[in-house]
Amino acid sequence: MAIEIEDKFDVPRDYEVPALTGVPGCAEVVDMVTHRLTALYFDTADLRLAARGITLRRRRGGEDAGWHLKLPKARGVRDEIAHPLTRSAKIVPRELADLVQAYTRGETLHPVAELETLRKVTSLRDAGGRPLLEVADDHVKGTVFGAVFGADRHVDRWREIEAELIGGDAAVLKRTGKLLRKAGAVPASSQNKLARLLGPRIPPAAIPAPDDGSAGAVVVGYLKDQVAALVAQDPYVRRAGDDAVHQMRVASRRLRSALRSFSDVVTGTSGIQDELRWIANVLGEARDLEVIRERFSRLMETLDPVLVTGPVRARLVDDLAEREHEALARVNEVMSGQRYFALLDRLDALVANPPLTPLAIKRADRTLAPVARKGWRRVVRRYEAAQAIEDAERREIAMHDVRKAAKRARYTADALRPLLGEPAAVIAKRAKDVQEVLGLYQDGVIAQQILLDEAQRAREAGEDTFTYGLLAGLERAAADRSHLEFPAVWARVTAEDT
Repeated sequence: MAIEIEDKFDVPRDYEVPALTGVPGCAEVVDMVTHRLTALYFDTADLRLAARGITLRRRRGGEDAGWHLKLPKARGVRDEIAHPLTRSAKIVPRELADLVQAYTRGETLHPVAELETLRKVTSLRDAGGRPLLEVADDHVKGTVFGAVFGADRHVDRWREIEAELIGGDAAVLKRTGKLLRKAGAVPASSQNKLARLLGPRIPPAAIPAPDDGSAGAVVVGYLKDQVAALVAQDPYVRRAGDDAVHQMRVASRRLRSALRSFSDVVTGTSGIQDELRWIANVLGEARDLEVIRERFSRLMETLDPVLVTGPVRARLVDDLAEREHEALARVNEVMSGQRYFALLDRLDALVANPPLTPLAIKRADRTLAPVARKGWRRVVRRYEAAQAIEDAERREIAMHDVRKAAKRARYTADALRPLLGEPAAVIAKRAKDVQEVLGLYQDGVIAQQILLDEAQRAREAGEDTFTYGLLAGLERAAADRSHLEFPAVWARVTAEDT
C-alpha cells in the first residue's frame, strides 16, 4: 500500500507550465516520456464508491499499469492499493472487491466510466538525482457509460495538472503549487478526474448535520464522524493493517457509548447499540490476541537468554500470532455477511435521518454539559458501590464495572470537548486515568491465566516450564503494582473533582 500525496489544478487548454527550478532543494528539472493512459472505472450503479471519494480502476499504459484502488485519508492524501492486470477487463479482482464491501454491501461492481489521458510528466530532482516531485500535465477525454445510468453516453474533455510528492517534503509541494498558480492554474474543482466527469451523478455520502449550535447538531455531527471512522477502517482490517482492528473497535465503542449517553437527544437506538456491541465483540478476539502477543514479545525481550528454557517463544509468540491470524479470518468472514452490511445501512440511515427528540433543538452547551458531569458521577457511584462489597472476589468484579463506567465517561467527555472545552477535557483525563490503571491490573490478570494455560500444555508435552513461571511472576508483580497504585490515583482524581 502506497501513500499518495498530491495537489490538483484546473488549467485552460493553452496553459504553459512554468519553469520549476525555483523549488527548494530542486537541482534538476527533467522532462519525462509522454504516456497514453486508458483507465476503466468501476462502481455500483448508484455510485457508492464515488460518493465516498474512492476510485477503483483498471489502467493500461504508463509505468504503473494494473488495477488501482484509492482510499481517501485526508485532503490531497490517499492510500493506493495496486494489483497486477488480469485477463478480464470487466471483472474486478476478488482481492480489491473485498476491500470495498463496506461500501458496495453486496451490490455488483460495473464499469461506469473510462478516462483516456495523454500525460506528460516532469520530474523535479535533488542534487543526487533523486526524484522529489512529479508534475503531470494531463489532457483528458472522459466517457460516462450511459447504460449504467439509463441515459445517453456522455463525453467530456479537459486539461489538468497534478503535482505529486515522490521523495520531497511539504515545502516542495507548496512551492510547486505556488508557481503553478502564479502561471494561471487554479485548485481543482473536483477531488479526482472521475468526480469531475461524473459530477452531479454522484450522490452525497450523507446529509451533514447543521452547525447551528443545537444539541442535535453536536450529537449527530459526532455520530457522523464515528460512523465515517468505522467504515474507513474496514479495508485496513481486511488487510490486517497495523492497529486497524483496534481503531475500528474503538469507533464502534464510541458510537455505542454516544448513543447511550445522548439517548435524550437521539432516541430509539437500542437495536443499533446491540449490533455495535456485537461487532465490537467480533473484533475483540483478534484485538485481544494482538495485544497479548505483543505484550509477551516485549516481556521476552527483557529476559536474559539463559532464563528462557524450552520452546517458550514458539508457544507465546508464534502460536498466538497464528491464533490471531485465524481470528482475523473469522473477522473477514463476518464483515462479508449480511448482518454486518445491515448494520452499516442502519448507521447510514441514523446519521442521514436521525430520530431526534425535542431536546435536540435546545442549546447544545446547556443541554449536553450535564451529560458529561453525569458520566463522571456514574464512575464515582460504581466505585463507592464496589468498595462497599466485603467479598474480595465480588469486589474485583465490581471494579471491572468501574473501569467500564470510566471508559464510557471518557468517550462522552471526548465527544463534548469541541463544545465544552476545558471542563470536558478535565473529565476525560480523570476517566482515562482511572480506566488505564484498572486496565493494567485487568491485563495482568488475563496474562497470568494465559501463561498458566500455556504452561499446562507445555508440561503435558514434556517441556521445561520454568520460564512460564517466571513470566507469570512478572505479570503478577505488574498487576499488584497497578492494584496498589489505584487508591492514590483515585484520591487524586476525586480531589480534583472537589
